Amino acid sequence: MEFYRVQRSRAQVPIVPMIDIIFILLVYLIATTDQKKPREVLQIELPTVREIPSDTVTDSRSAIAVDANGNITLDAVVVPEGLLGAYLAAFQKQNPGRKLELEADRRLPLERLLEIWDALGKAGISINEVPARIKVSGDK
Repeated sequence: MEFYRVQRSRAQVPIVPMIDIIFILLVYLIATTDQKKPREVLQIELPTVREIPSDTVTDSRSAIAVDANGNITLDAVVVPEGLLGAYLAAFQKQNPGRKLELEADRRLPLERLLEIWDALGKAGISINEVPARIKVSGDK
């Protein structure tokens, strides 16, 4: 006696439809991507103050110099710690209309710089009228 056996077919993955889908995706990606062309880079060298010749002095200013340790000098006069406001007030009385310029070292702590700006404000000098020049280690 022969029994009927159900023949199982092995599971097959349809390859042809998968190749069609991959081909469609490939065509879509090629069509939608931008073909970037290399751009030419324009080299620009900006002039510095040292490169621009000038014979006229537009404005002479007195300097508030601050080194990396926080020592302050006002026109080559050493200012003791905490007395910058008084020195600035006396400077304004002796030199009315004379403008100031701040020369600070790059390593100067921000806290010390804020103290100097605070002293300028207390002496009645606007911070906007005092340009700051930061000394980099190579500057002299």
